[in-house]
Amino acid sequence: MNTPAVVLINPKSPHNVGKALRAASIFGARSLVWTGTRVDLSQYERLPREERMKGYASVEFRVDDRPFDLFPTATPVCVELLETAERLTTFTHPVDPVYVFGPEDGSVPPVIRRHCHKFVYIPAYHCLNFSAAVDVVLYDRMAKRQLAGEEPMFPVSEMLHEDRGVSEVLGKIGWEGE
Repeated sequence: MNTPAVVLINPKSPHNVGKALRAASIFGARSLVWTGTRVDLSQYERLPREERMKGYASVEFRVDDRPFDLFPTATPVCVELLETAERLTTFTHPVDPVYVFGPEDGSVPPVIRRHCHKFVYIPAYHCLNFSAAVDVVLYDRMAKRQLAGEEPMFPVSEMLHEDRGVSEVLGKIGWEGE
């Protein structure tokens, strides 16, 4: 499996795993792994929310209770509300990140945190929804990489990799891109 990656620790909801898969695809993560038995792929024909996008096929995903073994040279980043965590606003993302998120109804267990090299929290006025937290962290990484010139900034016409009618709508209002 490849980085950047997302690891979900014992997620509670298949919908949130599906949403994390979507976020990974949208913001350029290459792998998604989750632990535990609460989301069992054998119970579903597909992850919920997969039908809403085609780009998820670019993300390798699976269940594995030893996720760090899959990324031996990566930098695990625990996303958790800890006094010692860095604020996402000023956080410098590592080159080879594996972002670790705890379950919707708990936190990242200490045994998992011991594997992590960096700790970050999302500054917000209220708690974020689990899948929203994945979106925010992956978007932050992409935006900072673009601003640093490490990733291209394409006009909207080149960012839309799947046609869901948006191109047609933009054309009707006269949008021609940058």
